[in-house]
Amino acid sequence: MKVVVVKYNAGNICSVDYALRRLGIEAMVTSDKEKLQAADKVIFPGVGEAKTTMAFLQASGMDVLIKNLRQPVLGICLGMQLMCRHSEEGDVDGLGIFDTDVRRFVSLRHEDKVPHMGWNTITDFSGPLFAGLGDEACVYFVHSYYVPLNNCTAAVTDYIQPFSSALHKDNFYATQFHPEKSGSVGEHILRNFLQL
Repeated sequence: MKVVVVKYNAGNICSVDYALRRLGIEAMVTSDKEKLQAADKVIFPGVGEAKTTMAFLQASGMDVLIKNLRQPVLGICLGMQLMCRHSEEGDVDGLGIFDTDVRRFVSLRHEDKVPHMGWNTITDFSGPLFAGLGDEACVYFVHSYYVPLNNCTAAVTDYIQPFSSALHKDNFYATQFHPEKSGSVGEHILRNFLQL
C-alpha cells in the first residue's frame, strides 16, 4: 500500500510519519503531484496559519490537485480547516471540499482559554474512521479556530461550544484533533483510515 503525506509549508509532518511507522507503514513525504495521484492513501497534515498556507498551495497548484484526488484523503488540524470553504484566520478561501466556514474561538468565560489545547473527548462520531471505538474517546487538540457543526460533521467535541472534531464527505476525511498525538485512540483511527 502506497501512503503519501503531503509535503508543504506547514509543520507536523514528522510526527505523522512517526505515527505511521509505529503502525508498520513507511509513508512517502512528498509534494510530487504524480506520486500524490498514484498513492493509495493521502494524508494532508498541518500546523500553521491558513492564509500563508493557502497562498503556498495555490502557487504550487496543490490546491487543485488535492480537491481532485479520488483515493481516501485524511486532513489533520490545519489540513481539515483548509479543506473547508473559508477561514476567518487571514480571511481566506479554502479548498471548498467541505461547504462550511472556519471560525475563531471567542472565549466566553475566564476558564475558556484560546487556543483549545490538550486532551478532550469526541462524541457522536460516525463513519469508518471511528469503527470499533466506544461511545466516546479522548484525543489531543491544539487549535484557535474551529468548524461549526454541519452536515459533514463526523464527530463532536464541546469546548466553549460544540464543534466539529471530524468531518467526512465522499473520499475526504478530516480531524481537528491530532490522531498522531492521541495515543491508542489515535492509532486506532489511523489504522481505520489505512484500512479504508
